[in-house]
Order: sequence, then C-alpha cells, then structure tokens
Amino acid sequence: MLKMMLRPRWVLALLLALGIAAAFAALGQWQVERAVVQATVEERPTEDIRPFSGLAVPDKPTEQSATGQMVEVSGTFVPGDTVLVEGRLNDGVAGFWPVAHLEVTDGPAGGLPVALGWAADEQTARDAADRFDAGVAPTEVVTVTGRFLPSEAPVVPDEGGDPFAMTTVAVAQLINLWADYDDRPVYFGYVTSAEPVVGLDAISSPPPEQSVELNWLNIFYAVEWVVFAGFAVYLWYRLVRDAVEREREEAAEAEADSGAGRTEPVGPKADS
Repeated sequence: MLKMMLRPRWVLALLLALGIAAAFAALGQWQVERAVVQATVEERPTEDIRPFSGLAVPDKPTEQSATGQMVEVSGTFVPGDTVLVEGRLNDGVAGFWPVAHLEVTDGPAGGLPVALGWAADEQTARDAADRFDAGVAPTEVVTVTGRFLPSEAPVVPDEGGDPFAMTTVAVAQLINLWADYDDRPVYFGYVTSAEPVVGLDAISSPPPEQSVELNWLNIFYAVEWVVFAGFAVYLWYRLVRDAVEREREEAAEAEADSGAGRTEPVGPKADS
C-alpha cells in the first residue's frame, strides 16, 4: 500500500486533501475566535462619576454603555410629583422608594426620575416623600450623584390590589402621574441617589454584573470544521486503499486468465 501512496497521482491527491483539511481547520479556528470575541466583556469604569450631560438623550432609549454608570446631574425638583414605588429590594429586604421628578438643567432639558432612598415600610417612605416635597424650592438648582439605570416596564397591579400602586420605575407610567407633563422631553432612565434624603436609608445599588458566556453555536461549527478536515484526509486514504484492492483483484484475474490459456486439452493421442 505504501508503494501506491508514493505514486505521483496519489501524492498530488494527498496534497490536495491536506490543503482542503487546512482550509477547514482555518475555518474552525475562525469560529473559535468569533466565540471568544463575542464572550469578551469590555470593562467599563461604571464607578467613576461622569457628568450626566452627553450620557443620555431625552426621548431616546438608554444605551448599554450608559447603563449602571455613576453620574452627577443638576436640575430642579418639581414639588408634588414624588411617588412611591413598592417592592424594591435593599439587601434582600422589600421596601419602598420615593421617586422624585427632576428637570435636568446641565444637559438637554428633560424630566428625569430620581429615587431618593429606601424605607422598609410605606408610612416611613410616605412621610419622607411629603417632607421632601414640602422643602423643595422649584427654582433651586441641586446636584444629585447616583447610578443611572434604564427605565423599567410598567407592571399591571394584581387583581384586587391598588390600581395606582407602582412596582417599577417606569417612565412611561410616571409621566402620566407628573402634573402638567404633556408632550415634554423625558429621559427613559432614572437615577438612584447615592445620598438618601432625611428619614430614608441609602439605596443598595451595586455595579452591574457582567456575565460572560461562550457562543456555543460557534464552538459547534468549529468542531464540525475539524471533523470535515479529518474526513478529507480519511477520504484520500480510502481512495488509495480501494485502488490497491482493485489492482490486486485485477492482478488475480489476469493470473487466472493466463493460467487457463496455458492448459492443454485432455484426450487420446493420435496413432502415428
């Protein structure tokens, strides 16, 4: 079989098979690289406080690059627009957030919800919200530092529950509760204040978790290309083996035919 492999036609066929296998292997490597690139997490300095201006745009969705970023934003609070959001967890304990209405002044004008702090019971949260609204000066510009998060989806209250209860910081729902807020710009995100107002606890707002997962579909494709590369070499080997067996069969048939041609007929000898 080795002699058959060393014949020029089969050497050329081997080179062709190796070339095809190399191409398949390169495609497999490319698929692995794509899986690794897609799993690479770009580290963002979310804990570095950035100016809010330029991070988000009113009436536009919150970009991924802005999600979870610590920001500093200036504006004026609107008294009377503070609402309670229930079911907010603080280190695993459910409670309430008073969420106020801030009109941004250090960037494109627009309404921005600000969570003022956390309380374990509703009455404490409501008292803090009332005190906050009573002390707000509508023209006083204040600066808030906190984490910027995207707007949440509205949730329909349970049947039999308070139809006005809010369990998410949903901007689309808040603008219907803010007084005289028709057709005005609004940011589709909110800020959890790092410094709580009097009577509330600080909101537990850890940095966003960045999970990494390989793209297993790309890994599967990479394995497929490796299998194809091996099959290309195996196919060459099978073709060589078939050629060897075919030559052996042809040689055996030729030997059988030549043996039959040399056989003399059997019969009585003629008299001389």
